[in-house]
Amino acid sequence: MASVQQTKKKCRQYSVEYLKYGFVAASHNQQQPMCLLCDRVFSNEAMKPSRLLEHLKKMHSDKADKNLAYFQSLRDNVRKWKTIGNIFASTLQQSTDGLQASYNISLLIARSGKPHTIGEELILPAVREVLHTVVHKSPDQIIKAIPLSDNSVQRRIDETAENIEETLCNMLRTTEFSLQLDESTLPGNESLLLAYVRFVKDESLVQELLFARQLETDTKGESVFRAVDDFFKEKDIPLSNILACATDGAPSMVGRHRGFISFLKKAVPGVLTVHCVIHRQHLVAKNLSGRLHKSMSTVITAINKIKAHALNSRLFRQLCTDNDEEFERLVLHTEVRWLSKGNCLRRFYSLFDTVVEFFQDSNSVLCDELRNMKHDIAYLADIFTKFNEVNLQLQGNEANLIKVKSAISTFLAKLQLFKRNIARHALYQFPSLSELDKEKAYQTMTFKCIVHELHRDMRDLRTFYCLKYQTG
Repeated sequence: MASVQQTKKKCRQYSVEYLKYGFVAASHNQQQPMCLLCDRVFSNEAMKPSRLLEHLKKMHSDKADKNLAYFQSLRDNVRKWKTIGNIFASTLQQSTDGLQASYNISLLIARSGKPHTIGEELILPAVREVLHTVVHKSPDQIIKAIPLSDNSVQRRIDETAENIEETLCNMLRTTEFSLQLDESTLPGNESLLLAYVRFVKDESLVQELLFARQLETDTKGESVFRAVDDFFKEKDIPLSNILACATDGAPSMVGRHRGFISFLKKAVPGVLTVHCVIHRQHLVAKNLSGRLHKSMSTVITAINKIKAHALNSRLFRQLCTDNDEEFERLVLHTEVRWLSKGNCLRRFYSLFDTVVEFFQDSNSVLCDELRNMKHDIAYLADIFTKFNEVNLQLQGNEANLIKVKSAISTFLAKLQLFKRNIARHALYQFPSLSELDKEKAYQTMTFKCIVHELHRDMRDLRTFYCLKYQTG
């Protein structure tokens, strides 16, 4: 039986004698030689004095006659420059990291809506305290590497916004999308036009803010279209990429002859235009009967009398504290905010007894009106809470026709259920109203009135629902 002789590879060790050939130990592997002149690293198998000498004579013939002292001096110089290079690289990396941190913190400041001076006034002192107290490191060098002055933060935010806008515009130049417009007036009587776009990206719906521009003079449909058209021309985005456009029901938007939609259809004949589904739901929710409208107006009057005067606001807050209330402030009603009525009524009803007590001495007439309307207010708080729930289901980036239709159909079915339950004197879908004494409910707001209001709500919502899907 023949025996198989296995030969083992010889593993050579680096020797300091190789320095006379211009080779030192490689930094990443001390067992391999590296040429000082060209940084070439030889394998372990090639680590023979003859191979090293051959490399020196063939590749660096002008250095072949140099003695050991020359290569020792060259080695010391290489180590010195590598050390200096590592120091500069570390400093450069720290500066780059500080710049990246500055951009990230500026983005957080922009998202929070805080003043730009918060970087120097709060964030940097907080970072300094954490590094000094928790990490036990000197914070001076790190703090200096993070520029967060108010001017720096403003520049970072502007640069980030420009980059995001340019990326979005590049995508819209080659992508079909839907446009959503909303024109509103700011407290300083300045008219602001907001434009959002929705498009498909990576097989999912994406919604982004396209621009916010001030309308210098009037808010007519022609002015709105001119602002949109100027932006699209400036960014080189073709109007033909607009598949659909959603607006509110204002005449300046949907006017047949001079509205924005009429100008858009002249530029893009095949565009699909719709009335914003959430705005329609908001219009339906505003359609109250005379009795409930009066109750709502009384609630708003009471809130304004407290919130509009600093002294009344402080006295009311102190009264809430004395009564051990969960909240200390009322919520103002804002007509243009879709969720405002529900939030306003819910907070008002939770503090109803304290509000009545507050007006008992200062305004007895308003106090008596609130007492008589307590059941109306309870009903309004409940029904507008349900409106808000539907409103939230109609919003969001992931909202689409199927989800919106399902949410509205479900709510219509619930309204029918509410009507049947109230007819059977069952109020468990209206928690605020059910807390009141039923006998008082019969006297103040009869079940017949509640059923009538629900019937109107259901009829108006069904009309809104059908109109919505007739127009796409």
